Amino acid sequence: MVTGASTADLAVILIDARKGVLTQTKRHSYLAHLIGIKNLVLAINKMDLIGYDKARYDAILADYTAFAQSIGITAFTPMPISGFKGDNISLKSDNMPWYDGPTLMEHLENVEVSVDEDQAKPFRMGVQWVNRPNLDFRGFSGQIASGTVKPGDAIRVLPGGKTSTISRITTLGGDLDEAVAGQSVTLSFADEIDCSRGNVIATADAPPEASDQFEATIVWMDDAPLTAGRAYWLKLGTQMVSATVKEPKYQVNVNTMEHLAAKTLELNAIGVAEVTTDRAIVFESYADNHTLGGFILIDKITNATVAAGMLHFSLRRAQNVHWQPTDIGRETHAGLKNQKARVLWFTGLSGSGKSTIANEVEKSLNLMNRHTFLLDGDNIRHGLNKDLGFTEADRIENIRRVGEVAKLMADAGLIVLTAFISPFRAERDMVRSMLPEGEFIEIFVDTPLEVAEARDVKGLYKKARAGDLKNFTGIDSPYEAPLDADIRVNTVKMTPAEAAEYIVRQIMPLK
Repeated sequence: MVTGASTADLAVILIDARKGVLTQTKRHSYLAHLIGIKNLVLAINKMDLIGYDKARYDAILADYTAFAQSIGITAFTPMPISGFKGDNISLKSDNMPWYDGPTLMEHLENVEVSVDEDQAKPFRMGVQWVNRPNLDFRGFSGQIASGTVKPGDAIRVLPGGKTSTISRITTLGGDLDEAVAGQSVTLSFADEIDCSRGNVIATADAPPEASDQFEATIVWMDDAPLTAGRAYWLKLGTQMVSATVKEPKYQVNVNTMEHLAAKTLELNAIGVAEVTTDRAIVFESYADNHTLGGFILIDKITNATVAAGMLHFSLRRAQNVHWQPTDIGRETHAGLKNQKARVLWFTGLSGSGKSTIANEVEKSLNLMNRHTFLLDGDNIRHGLNKDLGFTEADRIENIRRVGEVAKLMADAGLIVLTAFISPFRAERDMVRSMLPEGEFIEIFVDTPLEVAEARDVKGLYKKARAGDLKNFTGIDSPYEAPLDADIRVNTVKMTPAEAAEYIVRQIMPLK
């Protein structure tokens, strides 16, 4: 429904005349209105099964009208039909002489849709491809989301804000004097400025905003519920970023339009939540621009599309907080220590030996005059993360905070060692994405569950098996082993000292 409606000009809402207005009717109507479809047809079907009863038709129409008005739908076209008998589909029905409106096909063929609405808006085009077939031509290809563009127009490339003018508009059929919303074109600039896939080309004097924090309506489409704090891919137009969603502000009850408290969103739920991206994206509110305001969320592990969303606005705090550049950067910090900053991320089951091996690695690096710091899972929960439990959401937040701390320490030029179960691949990938390429080293301390449980140094497995410790990794909470760890050590075949020596050999030289 959401996928189809996102590009539709008209929606036909079908109602079974025997059943009347159902929850599904309300959900589909609400979604159509939410997505911005202005032309709605209310087709009350199967009139033949109720004897073409006008009173029943009028009652259903009254029920739907009351609901439509409550969600802001001010106009729609009602019609009684029978898909099986063909009544009022393409020909007027003799069985319902009391209906004097158009047939369904007549209405679809003659309804007016505003093709000029998007063209009247400021120019925006997301870059899908940098078109460079030879050294003499460089253009930027995409579909125009809104507005019009002509050679000589002043444009701005976002994010970044570099300006130029359009020198040429190229299509397969030849050059154009003007291009409008909906057309796919290649634009060439008068100046050599940076522009790449994911950038947005906009009119210079009225550019869209860029931000990394938003309020949005989210329609959840996956069997697995939303996990607040988990990193998902967010795709908006040609832009792809990593994003997290906070606990919903509320969920919408499509029957009553009541705002309900919710900690997550289940399949088919609709809610409003705050979304944070790992870098600023160019956007407009969905009400103003469907292309730059509509997005999807993609699960990083399964690549399944789990949600569709509509941006409302940028959060004020995103506009008031700016990154403060400093003269002394991470390269200078690391250079003073004669090393390259790294984050050595040890992951594995409880009892696998992560902390022991990480401690051995740090001692070896210390003897080599390396500047290090070890972040241990249990130690962090005594202070920074003492407010977090062991639910899936809390585990995700635990790793997010540790990732931010590790990043700050790496910015200081340190070699950071972290020993955390970190059971979910998505969160480990989230931390990797925080750091420059090559600075995150995932070390899988590979220990079979039965071996880790036999060790049970802290007695945690025994408690978990007895039901006294809930959400324990490996027992009643999953552990997602790395698919392609940077370093893997097998603690069944290696002692902690041997594993540490192997890791140090792999990461040297640390300069």
